[in-house]
Amino acid sequence: MANANSPKSSTPLGQGVPPRVRFCPSPTGNPHVGLVRTALFNWAFARHNEGTLVFRIEDTDAARDSEESYDQLLDAMRWLGFDWDEGPEVGGPHTPYRQSQRMDIYKDVAQKLLDAGHAYYCYCSTEELDARREAARAAGKPSGYDGHCRDLSAEQTEAYKAEGRTPIVRFRMPDETITFTDLVRGEITYLPENVPDYGIVRANGAPLYTLVNPVDDALMEITHVLRGEDLLSSTPRQIALYKALTELGIAKETPAFGHLPYVMGEGNKKLSKRDPQSSLNLYRERGFLPEGLLNYLSLLGWSLSADRDIFTIGEMVAAFDVTDVNPNPARFDLKKAEAINADHIRMLDVKEFTERCAPWLRAPFAPWAPEDFDESKWQAVAPHAQSRLKVLSEITENVDFLFLPEPVSDEASWAKAMKEGSDALLRTAREKLAGADWTDPESLKEAVLAAGEEHGLKLGKAQAPVRVAVTGRTVGLPLFESLEILGKEKTLARIDAALAKL
Repeated sequence: MANANSPKSSTPLGQGVPPRVRFCPSPTGNPHVGLVRTALFNWAFARHNEGTLVFRIEDTDAARDSEESYDQLLDAMRWLGFDWDEGPEVGGPHTPYRQSQRMDIYKDVAQKLLDAGHAYYCYCSTEELDARREAARAAGKPSGYDGHCRDLSAEQTEAYKAEGRTPIVRFRMPDETITFTDLVRGEITYLPENVPDYGIVRANGAPLYTLVNPVDDALMEITHVLRGEDLLSSTPRQIALYKALTELGIAKETPAFGHLPYVMGEGNKKLSKRDPQSSLNLYRERGFLPEGLLNYLSLLGWSLSADRDIFTIGEMVAAFDVTDVNPNPARFDLKKAEAINADHIRMLDVKEFTERCAPWLRAPFAPWAPEDFDESKWQAVAPHAQSRLKVLSEITENVDFLFLPEPVSDEASWAKAMKEGSDALLRTAREKLAGADWTDPESLKEAVLAAGEEHGLKLGKAQAPVRVAVTGRTVGLPLFESLEILGKEKTLARIDAALAKL
């Protein structure tokens, strides 16, 4: 493969033609963030260009595909806010949109390729293929399929059949250089010796991805294929297949291809489904906003501008051009993802923030009894919490002091805050808080500040024992606003309990 830095074009199929792109995941396990990034770029490309997004399910692998994963895919698309113009639950002119329901189509196309000489039966056993590959490697030659069955005579074919061999179907690659302009990477060239004939149908008759994916793209009139870099090596094979499908009247034209950069994880390795941080469900459970997560994922290969990381999905759609995608691998940085999500949390109005937090304020996340939840206290504390959270799930431990009968027991926080002399400080603070104005957080702050001064402590040191006594933790929401919302009676009772423990 050769790659030249030639100009890239976002509309090689003609100006003014609304693009048709597709998102075609396999329902195998939980959706992962790399898959979401691919969906995002396809969706944004379609919406920016007023085109069509086809949502297609590639479920031909019966051993790995499941209805549960299929349902999760649809649920994930809805949660992320992606709408699709054709596909499951929407329909369209190219139904069905699940490959498992299109087997007759693939069988028919494979037969047409065989009849036209674009494909042939290959009877080579796995052992024979392995032996010839090893010999080719030893001789310093390409180790792909050597074309052994390309031009079998009738006698050779009958001999293989007599042995009981069941053939696969291979596509016959043309003996020519294949060059195409990748929307992300520029001009790319593949030499024929590096792209051997390849299988398109298994010995049991099941079609392979190498056939079903381009056939569906052809029949669904896909104009632009935006997908991961890991599929780049399959592109010359698909271009050759498209040429054959066009000759047969099955395809209209070859789509433009754009290969998105790898998403790298820990140790600078490609993020895979097996990496815990790749699971979309993890981010949903932690309370990422879909708009925050998508904002971050869009930065894995693209940017709105050099000096701006925070933007809405609408702003992304308005600016998105696939030719602006950077081909270099992008590293997934969880801390940056959290920081961007925190910004999006703060962009919500308070009412929406309280609504988004709702799942983490009830079972199974909330440790308090449902009857102990106080809506008025939650509404009062919400604005203070909104400015502190990175993810919505953090709301539970930030507000539990309001709804639990007593604060959580955190021994590490207790040991850190309750130093020698803390009991004397707490007694003084209690006395001054008892006489403070409990309708004014500033008055409560002045009370603790005055207590600290009597013991030679600045406010930061003085408030630590009070915070742990009341909330159970050394960190949390603004202390004096929290005390006001909790109320005088409960606050003083918790200080009394801490003094008894000391």
